[in-house]
Amino acid sequence: MLVRLDAIRFINAAIKSKEIELREKGGAVTDAEVVQVLQKSAKQRRDSIDSYKAGGREDLVAKEEHELSIVESYLPVMMTAAEVEAIASEVIARMGASSVKDMGKLQAQGRADNKVVSDVVKAKLTAK
Repeated sequence: MLVRLDAIRFINAAIKSKEIELREKGGAVTDAEVVQVLQKSAKQRRDSIDSYKAGGREDLVAKEEHELSIVESYLPVMMTAAEVEAIASEVIARMGASSVKDMGKLQAQGRADNKVVSDVVKAKLTAK
């Protein structure tokens, strides 16, 4: 229970920090920015898990995995690689993208892991 509370407090603090950062620039936090904060937090947790596994700290691995599951519960469901591939093929054909330079047009922000999108799009565009 305490791990869940700590994770939620961390998420809340990260969102507040983003809110303050944007307020100084005259903006407000959008849902997309909250998703970015959550994705960043999840990535930090995954990196910590890898580090703790390498160091043999199974107690900390378990804690980070639990926190990661909490963070992920607030994230939208990500598309699978197959879904990304199908959409990438459709968008590449529709937009006439022909090189890796066109990749920015093809991002599915917040709907899929950017690394998965990047890998799929690069493979499709370099295969042409």
